[in-house]
Amino acid sequence: MLHKLRDLVSQHGRLSVPIERLGDRSDLYQAGLTSLATVGLMLAVEDAFDIEFPDAMLTRNTFRSIDALAAAIESLRVEA
Repeated sequence: MLHKLRDLVSQHGRLSVPIERLGDRSDLYQAGLTSLATVGLMLAVEDAFDIEFPDAMLTRNTFRSIDALAAAIESLRVEA
């Protein structure tokens, strides 16, 4: 899952830092993720993992890092 997430962040995150230079816990907002790019990333993640983020999860903390995104996806899969 982490590899797939890294690909999605690389394609949709519009980061100012190459994804290869970021760890799974690196702050994506510090790496250049904007609120607009977050929306595109959210849609790509929802499509790739066949999930839908509830409004309560649409926060900076959910999208702060690859690890945070992975944890959010896992929690949504458990609920499904």
